[in-house]
Amino acid sequence: MTTSPSTSPTKRPEDENLGLGANLAYGLQHVLTMYGGIVAVPLILGQAAGLAPAEIGILIAASLFAGGLATLLQTLGLPFFGCQLPLVQGVSFAGVATMGAILSSQDGGGLPGVLGAVMAASLIGFLITPVFSRITKFFPPLVTGIVITTIGLTLMPVAARWVMGGNSASPEFGSVANIGLAALTFAIVLLLSKLGSATISRLSILLAMVIGTLIAWALGMTDFSKVAEGPVFAFPTPFHFGMPTFHIAAILSMCIVIMVTLVETSADILAVGEIIDTKVDSKRLGNGLRADMASSILAPIFGSFTQSAFAQNVGLVAVTGVKSRYVVATGGVILVVLGLLPIMGRVIAAVPTPVLGGAGIVLFGTVAASGIRTLATVNYKNNVNLIIVAASLGFGMIPIAAPTFYHHFPSWFETIFHSGISSAAIMAILLNLIFNHFKTGNSDQQSVFAAGYERTIQYSDISCLRDGDYFKDGKLFDADGNEVPVMELDEHGNQAPRRKALAEH
Repeated sequence: MTTSPSTSPTKRPEDENLGLGANLAYGLQHVLTMYGGIVAVPLILGQAAGLAPAEIGILIAASLFAGGLATLLQTLGLPFFGCQLPLVQGVSFAGVATMGAILSSQDGGGLPGVLGAVMAASLIGFLITPVFSRITKFFPPLVTGIVITTIGLTLMPVAARWVMGGNSASPEFGSVANIGLAALTFAIVLLLSKLGSATISRLSILLAMVIGTLIAWALGMTDFSKVAEGPVFAFPTPFHFGMPTFHIAAILSMCIVIMVTLVETSADILAVGEIIDTKVDSKRLGNGLRADMASSILAPIFGSFTQSAFAQNVGLVAVTGVKSRYVVATGGVILVVLGLLPIMGRVIAAVPTPVLGGAGIVLFGTVAASGIRTLATVNYKNNVNLIIVAASLGFGMIPIAAPTFYHHFPSWFETIFHSGISSAAIMAILLNLIFNHFKTGNSDQQSVFAAGYERTIQYSDISCLRDGDYFKDGKLFDADGNEVPVMELDEHGNQAPRRKALAEH
């Protein structure tokens, strides 16, 4: 068990305090690294809920405020809460598609229904954290990779609508100007990623959004007149969007998201522990997961959503080598301050939708690419993992390809399966259980979907071939048509000629 800093004979690397100046500088870098991700979720859901720009600004401010508090709880910690590691917390991307499906569902309850589902599902997640380590085997990279990939793919229609202008009722929807502005933003992201320094490359999405907005302002394609409407400073109002409502189907679909969030946060805690070379035991992991779930329970009070660790900031810790949790705690303070400034949210809400779309293609594509990278670590040899991936992704894409697919089903069923992420997760979990855990009845023969071991040929064998050699009916012939004997080892290990067809091998 990891001892506390006061009783530990050797100070943990994460407990080093670099001083106010360094904490502010590195903390701001953490905020800038994750800022685009943390504001994207309230932007997506605010537009899906039909909120006005001022209301979306409040939603963004609430997410910044809740993320800052969650970061402070995770880094500084309280008894039984917080892993005390340099982890930045913020609104999780994992629930975007599911929450969007709840918003569009007739029986989802709108935004209050989303907030209620987040609170209830997070409470369930909080209660199961003591035993979660025992069920993580049911969420291997095969399942989490499918889920993360589906999250990215599910968000692509959102990016496409942003590119076209966001509002389908507008005469400018899908105009060349809108698509051109999105394409320009997209190109700026790629250019900064290629030509910029490491810091600029990491901030390429945020910088591209700033540059794209300035270009749109110069072309008269954006309006900042409403930014001044409303207070500059304000404490997030509890239950501003109404008291949460609780709907069983919405809660069940969010429970799947919570499971994925617990897996992702566990992976981030273990990863950052390894990066900074500090011990992470089961108690510390449990404290981190409890902080994650407690933050997600409380966030809807202020109008925010599920909280989880940001993986890109784990990468930033690895790149910079700055291990101090006080640096990240300072970043949490910065997030809280930004959350107390609704004007910042209104500025973000005024960013032209096509600019968001151009950046969103890369941002959401990055999520899908992270899932693909996870799936690349899965073993596909002599098993049916390939068909699990294929069936789960295909099932998850059904509501994306045909949004009305489940309209004639019961409303609770539609709420759960109208989300591609819920559909893919349910299928992946079930198939992983059926094929990889309950193996009774599994065929001992390879399925056509199983990837067999790669064929290998020794270089010495290839070097023996001559120009004109060819195979026919499983036999090797030279250029003159003479059969070339094929040698094999007999039972004594000696070479013996054989003339059986090579096809038998």
